[in-house]
Amino acid sequence: MSNNSSEEKAQGATSFIIGVTRGIIRERNARRKTMFVLIVVAVILLASGSTFLQSVLNSPEHAAWFILFWLICAWLTLTAMLLAIFDLLVVKLEARRTQRSLREKLATEKTNHE
Repeated sequence: MSNNSSEEKAQGATSFIIGVTRGIIRERNARRKTMFVLIVVAVILLASGSTFLQSVLNSPEHAAWFILFWLICAWLTLTAMLLAIFDLLVVKLEARRTQRSLREKLATEKTNHE
């Protein structure tokens, strides 16, 4: 009975993550806010890892923490970069669609006036 409950929780969490991801990808403001938050968190981690966490992260006993910490920083930065590239592609696509629409509108107005 608990196995079925844990499967339902996993499916619920998965569907929630997929829904949030779809929302971030589809909504321009959500995507840009997410990029901003990711960069801010990565910069805060970078600053803290280079200053007051440096003694903890550089000790040989905490090599796993060092690797995990910098992997998280890299993951956050890479995610923000990929979202930025995706946002750039979406903006270019929207500009092409708008340009095409304006060309068609001008063409139809030109033929109507002749």
